[in-house]
Amino acid sequence: MGRIAVAAAAGAWAIPIAILVDRLVPDPYMDEIFHVPQAQRYCGGDLRSWDPMITTPPGLYYVSLAYVASLFPGMWLINGVQSLSQLCSTTILRSTNVALTIICSILVHDLLVHLRPSIGERRASFYAILISLYPVHWFFTFLYYTDIASLTAVLAMYLASLKKRFWLGALAILFRQTNVVWVIFVAANGAIKYAEDFYETKSFPGENEQLIQEENNLLTNKKRTSTFPSLRRRKMNNSANTNKLRSSESSGYSHFHSPGIIIEILDITLKLWSLKWKVLIAFAPYAMILIAFAAFIIWNRGIVLGAKEAHVVSPHFAQLLYFGLVSAAALAPFHFTPHQVAKLCQLFKRNKVLGSFLVFAALGTSCIIVHFFSIAHPYLLADNRHYPFYIWRKVIQAHSTMKYILVPLYVYSWFSIITILGESQKRAWVLSFVLCVALVLIPAPLIEFRYFTIPFFLLILHSPATENSKWLVLGLLYAAVDIFTMAMFLFRPFRWEHEAGVQRFMW
Repeated sequence: MGRIAVAAAAGAWAIPIAILVDRLVPDPYMDEIFHVPQAQRYCGGDLRSWDPMITTPPGLYYVSLAYVASLFPGMWLINGVQSLSQLCSTTILRSTNVALTIICSILVHDLLVHLRPSIGERRASFYAILISLYPVHWFFTFLYYTDIASLTAVLAMYLASLKKRFWLGALAILFRQTNVVWVIFVAANGAIKYAEDFYETKSFPGENEQLIQEENNLLTNKKRTSTFPSLRRRKMNNSANTNKLRSSESSGYSHFHSPGIIIEILDITLKLWSLKWKVLIAFAPYAMILIAFAAFIIWNRGIVLGAKEAHVVSPHFAQLLYFGLVSAAALAPFHFTPHQVAKLCQLFKRNKVLGSFLVFAALGTSCIIVHFFSIAHPYLLADNRHYPFYIWRKVIQAHSTMKYILVPLYVYSWFSIITILGESQKRAWVLSFVLCVALVLIPAPLIEFRYFTIPFFLLILHSPATENSKWLVLGLLYAAVDIFTMAMFLFRPFRWEHEAGVQRFMW
């Protein structure tokens, strides 16, 4: 197995279902009514007009233009197509995402091989095929939305960064503005890895002594001075030792313990400062991207291109809670099991004072968030073609106390996520991931599972889960949700119905 097997598997389910969708739903659906005409104008050579309802950059349309152009010679020979605009149909535009999904599956495979080499080629292929069935990602493969292209661009940027190629960040931003956060995430963790590798692999005694002396001079607390040289000189001979150390650290609350994480962050800061010019030169492409993006925000007077009145930045802190629960539920065989519950309880029992404080602080903060910072966007309430509509109406709003009843689930989900990530990732990585998820989701007033896709993929790629039985159960759950969703979409179509002056879609 390998790339070819993953691509073949992704194509085997994506192509037939795409054909079925195009036959039963040939016309633009939901937001396709904006994206399809815009792409067709690009195919016609009109690159200046812009639909004011479109909020994202034109990256998808550029990719579609290149994709359609690549098909043109063959279609000209077979069907006598005379221009790109003739070929730029809804069906062809949707097939752009089918092609990108296959590429995305290959990227997931390559990332798994790079990030988790111990699992081997066969398991990486198996996991990549199952991850490609993730319901939100799977469904939007068949519609002309920006999500597949956005995810593919971010994963390609991440893989390129891991291979010391730093120019793909600009491509990610061309598909969705919030991808700038993932550019920062990749750049920050890449810089940290660069500094750590420099200390571990380079051997320049004089320079190392100078760097160590500079770090020690910056430390004013004499008691901590002895800690950092040991951190600098600590080397792992293999990944097994690294995983063992991190596992033991996470079992001792290191990922929740503030002194531990402060020491790690301070150590990283000192290393980066000592290598500031080397890091700046190596990661200059990311700096240029961020400067260009800042210029765009100033020129555009905001981050959103169109429909600005419907996408006002809001303090929607509840989004962070929703993401935790949805992501843990999407990985239920790993998070919602008796073993995982017992594991978390055991961790908290090891330090009852700290554990009790963390639990009550998380519960109290979450209650404040759901009470004051739960936002019901008009789009959420008006359009029942989305699962969030029913979850909001039938679950969260089922009773006035329901949003508080869900708080323990939110808290458990995040503790479980952080604990599992902490088994394979350093504290700084986990912290940067949580902060980036917050930066992406909290300003968004609309609850939309599509916004969770990129952080979810990063989460699953870095989770050290290797139990094949659980992965198989996960794949079966994904397949069941995919089949149900597609059946409802294709065979239970919506119709317009006016109710109390509001247009609603009815089954």
